[in-house]
Amino acid sequence: MFRVLVTRAARVSAPTNRNALVSFSRYAHSLQFATVEAEEVSGSRPAEVLNLVQGKWVGSSNCNTIVDPLNGDSFIKVAEVDEAGIQPFVESLSSCPKHGLHNPFKAPERYLMLGDVTTKAAHMLLLPKVSDFFTRLIQRVSPKSYQQAQGEVYVTQKFLENFCGDQVRFLARSFAVPGNHLGQQSHGFRWPYGPVAIITPFNFPLEIPVLQLMGALYMGNKPVLKVDSKVSIAMEQMLRLLHNCGLPAEDVDFINSDGKAMNKLLLEANPRMTLFTGSSRVAEKLAGDLKGRIKLEDAGFDWKILGPDVHQEDYIAWVCDQDAYACSGQKCSAQSLLFVHENWSKTSLISKLKDLAERRKLADLTIGPVLTVTTETMLEHVNKLLEIPGSKLLFGGRPLEDHSIPSIYGAIKPTAVYVPLEEIVKDKNYELVTKEIFGPFQIVTDYKSSQLSIVLDALGESACPFNCCCSF
Repeated sequence: MFRVLVTRAARVSAPTNRNALVSFSRYAHSLQFATVEAEEVSGSRPAEVLNLVQGKWVGSSNCNTIVDPLNGDSFIKVAEVDEAGIQPFVESLSSCPKHGLHNPFKAPERYLMLGDVTTKAAHMLLLPKVSDFFTRLIQRVSPKSYQQAQGEVYVTQKFLENFCGDQVRFLARSFAVPGNHLGQQSHGFRWPYGPVAIITPFNFPLEIPVLQLMGALYMGNKPVLKVDSKVSIAMEQMLRLLHNCGLPAEDVDFINSDGKAMNKLLLEANPRMTLFTGSSRVAEKLAGDLKGRIKLEDAGFDWKILGPDVHQEDYIAWVCDQDAYACSGQKCSAQSLLFVHENWSKTSLISKLKDLAERRKLADLTIGPVLTVTTETMLEHVNKLLEIPGSKLLFGGRPLEDHSIPSIYGAIKPTAVYVPLEEIVKDKNYELVTKEIFGPFQIVTDYKSSQLSIVLDALGESACPFNCCCSF
């Protein structure tokens, strides 16, 4: 088992003195592992992202130029591997046996080595100048508020703290069961897969790949890691930090490529397990191509239900705003559909939600670029929803103003559209209403106690209570 399961639904942000941390940014060049200065990455000083294979950092004849999501400047050059260049990665994965780089019988000292690496890495991320470096780097490639970006670093640091020292080998704890006669016992061991692959998305460029990568390494696997090229610089710098903390360079391969090249690599290297976080369309293709040797965390349309008990109105409004619009709605746990009991209609919940949403601004990145959906696509979706009888725009529904976000990305104000419950469940509307928009957008509807069965129908026949956030 190479994945350590964690919950990312609730983001925890450490208390931060932002002004104190800013002063450290000018010392980023003094970080031994860093090859860039986060705040100086720009069109005039573009950064370069390399690949790591068989223990060596290598470039490529192909260069993918990443544009700054805030102003459109070409500010990062990613050395991408094409289909003709995957052979070194195939050979590297193939060199790892199916019993892994270590297991309970082979090289058990590596459990302690990885515990030591984790201890040093956790300490490094605790340093304000290192935390600020990664926070700023995340903001440059996946724009979000300082608090949100720093929260990602904080969660990563806390994860590493959990596996310091002996905790890695304790994670590999085995079991024994007595047999039914003298001399018979059944033993079970936490065993690695061996060669594995990890593919991660853009929205949490540090937290997701670090947590999944370290879980793979702890159990003795050799991973090839692919992060969305738009944000891969954050993980490239993190790998350099891990090497500086003692991680053998040969333990992880890091590849930048497009989908076709990565798909070919998976088919030729034939990793024994792949962990994919991303779109459901790609997930379905990979599940077929890899014949089921894959673990998926794909896209989702998430809902929240406010029950008949009205309490803590300010807090509920704040939670709804955070869940729908933090990180510009680009979270796998983002609130897509809000069911509001009629008792809440007598309160000022929606107006408070509107006020909170309208406080968000581009200046502090509490609202920002949407990296996978254009402005036109989102506004077109809003207009289609408003054609449904009884629908109305609660707030938003307009492009951001006075910005230089390139047109390949989306830029709209936090938006909410009311759609009557009776209309949502109609066959002609259901697919439109439940279309996932990975941006600052949500549907709001209301219901009566007598309509609870309709709410359940709207959630779908396979609805499970654990797929939603309820306040009853």
